[in-house]
Amino acid sequence: MINSNLFAQSEVRSIVSRLGPFSLMEYDRDISVGPSSAQTAFFMSKMNVKKRQVIASLNGTGIILQAGAMQMVVGNVNIATNVQGAGDLFKKMMGAAVTKETAIKPRYTGVGQVVLEPTYRYILFEDLDNWNGAMTIEDGMFLACEDTVQMSVTSRSNLSSAALGGEGLFNTTLHGKGIAVLESKVPSAELLVFDLQNDVLKIDGNMAIAWSQSLNFTVERSTKSLIGSAASGEGLVNVYRGTGRVLVSPV
Repeated sequence: MINSNLFAQSEVRSIVSRLGPFSLMEYDRDISVGPSSAQTAFFMSKMNVKKRQVIASLNGTGIILQAGAMQMVVGNVNIATNVQGAGDLFKKMMGAAVTKETAIKPRYTGVGQVVLEPTYRYILFEDLDNWNGAMTIEDGMFLACEDTVQMSVTSRSNLSSAALGGEGLFNTTLHGKGIAVLESKVPSAELLVFDLQNDVLKIDGNMAIAWSQSLNFTVERSTKSLIGSAASGEGLVNVYRGTGRVLVSPV
């Protein structure tokens, strides 16, 4: 048996959110600094630039992590890879080459806690039930998920979205049921959430960081004519059609 203060609130850290097996610990300020860096640490805390750590609590369940994300394992937790053979390894390596994700993602199962490495990026907990069962994410956002979530590489359905959309030719898609943990450059308080019901969302630029796979993504002129698009100053826009969710960064 192990007793610890892992989830205990202190003068500098506390658990700020929970979803499924995942908890988010946030450090209000960094006090392990010296005189030369104290001023920088002070202003970082005022601007919400803080260390954040994800803790996964396992109770006979499992999670999958981005390779290298684990800091410590507490309890009777087993670690295995998500590779099922040479062919599967080759497929994962090809997918990693085009999505900037790691090819091999370790799977943790058992009873205990898995503590992830601290990060200064913002953490998003996303339930796939809110994404019509499948969400496509921007490269490099994946951090962790329950092992009931499957990952695949999605290619663009048409040349226009691949060449002109600014979102890349391939992206990681998470599908199934469960909770996904994402790293974002923008805090959740600033993100814009759009839930479409057989409707259309047009965005000037690659501001969408995640969208339901059920949506049809294309790149189109902002007006019906080339001259009108040029005159409006908007040119081409990213268009999402159908039913699903889009997560948009304002910057």
